[in-house]
Amino acid sequence: METIDQSHVQSILSSYENKAVYLHVETTNGAYAAHFDQRVFNAGTFLRNIQVTFEHAQLKGGDKDPFRVGLKLKDNGWVYVQGLTHYEINDDGEFLLAGFNYEGQLAAALEISTQPFKA
Repeated sequence: METIDQSHVQSILSSYENKAVYLHVETTNGAYAAHFDQRVFNAGTFLRNIQVTFEHAQLKGGDKDPFRVGLKLKDNGWVYVQGLTHYEINDDGEFLLAGFNYEGQLAAALEISTQPFKA
C-alpha cells in the first residue's frame, strides 16, 4: 500500500460517484487496546458488501493527521471513515483505503468495489 496522495485518491473516489458500488467498512481500536489501558475496551465496526450509490465523495485531512472520507449517499445519509493513511487498487480492481496506527496495526478500512467482495 502507498501513503495517501490527496489529489490522486480524491480522483479515484470521485470516479465512483453516481454508480452502484459495494462497500467494506471496518474500524477498530483492536483487542490490543486493553493491553495498554485496562479501562479501554475493544470497540469496532464491520460492514461488508453493503451496496450503495453515493453522489459525492470528499477526502479531507492530511498533513500530520490521518485522512477522513465522507460519502454522501444518493438516498440521504452519509458514510464517514476517519483515520485513513494508505491506499491501493488490488488485482481484483478493488479500491482499498486503510488506516494504520503508530504500531502498524489496522485501525480503519474503507474499500469500494463495483462487484461484491469475496466472502
